[in-house]
Amino acid sequence: MIEVEGLTKRYGEKMAVNQLTFAVRPGIVTGFLGPNGAGKSTTMRMMLGLDRPTAGDVRIDGEHYDRLKDPLTYIGALLDAKAMHGGRSAFNHLLCLAQSNGIPRGRVHEVLDTVGLTAVAKKKAKGFSLGMGQRLGIAGALLGDPRILMFDEPVNGLDPEGIHWIRNLMKSLAAQGRTVFVSSHLMSEMALTADHLVVIGQGRLLADTSMADFIRENSRSYVRIRSPQRELLLDVLHRDGIVVVETGVGTLEVDGYRPEDIGELAARNGITLHELSPQQASLEEAFMQLTAESVEYHAHTGAPLGAPPPPLPGEQPGPPAPGPRWGNDWKKG
Repeated sequence: MIEVEGLTKRYGEKMAVNQLTFAVRPGIVTGFLGPNGAGKSTTMRMMLGLDRPTAGDVRIDGEHYDRLKDPLTYIGALLDAKAMHGGRSAFNHLLCLAQSNGIPRGRVHEVLDTVGLTAVAKKKAKGFSLGMGQRLGIAGALLGDPRILMFDEPVNGLDPEGIHWIRNLMKSLAAQGRTVFVSSHLMSEMALTADHLVVIGQGRLLADTSMADFIRENSRSYVRIRSPQRELLLDVLHRDGIVVVETGVGTLEVDGYRPEDIGELAARNGITLHELSPQQASLEEAFMQLTAESVEYHAHTGAPLGAPPPPLPGEQPGPPAPGPRWGNDWKKG
């Protein structure tokens, strides 16, 4: 288990992490989400003793990281796939880690096989693709057979087969009773992998809840209905005091009722239904809803960079801004 209590990190005037308190429990995959600049990487670095907190505490199975003997046997982490000596082979990179933590040499062969790198074990890491580097980093995290695993963007650079593999690996590790903590910006992948979510924004805790509860609490759920007897269905729904949203594309939307309730009501009134389906927002939509006010970096669509601003009401547009000079213009200086 990872226990975070009042964790705070300040860089000068910048508050990167602000009074975070949560626990990462064994037996489930816990997703760690937040917009860019939310403090996720800083938090994970403090968990591993790479950054010293300004205030607060982090414990790994009840101990501070710097007090763990052979820490790779307690917690394995992938924070940066490039954090390796490029001149070493994959085998020697892992062997150095193993020897520093009292891990048997035979374990290196086991994890190379687990991540699918046995065939390139003797190749230097500097020649690895991004995906191969990710696999080697995951092998390093697994090396000590730890009870706690921490992954930052583990699917980065992996092909579809690799993404499927790491997803199943994380689920398998959690099913063994291990603690699995994973940060990712890929919402679709997180929705398929995580059971629980910890969400932060601008360094503060925004949510610490199950995946299902997070989506339900931060998005709209409704029942979508289509019927060839639309007007009759509207009359019946209104008569029962059910508020209906007409979408203008032939479907109706009803909040606060189960599909079963609507189906039984339609059946009692002899109404044919062509669609009766529960609708719920995706994890991405729920995340965007919750973190809308915590996003630090906003991109904007519209006019290209360098374009003049649109004219004010009643103002005539001015001449276009001069562009780059081509042809013989360069001779004029």
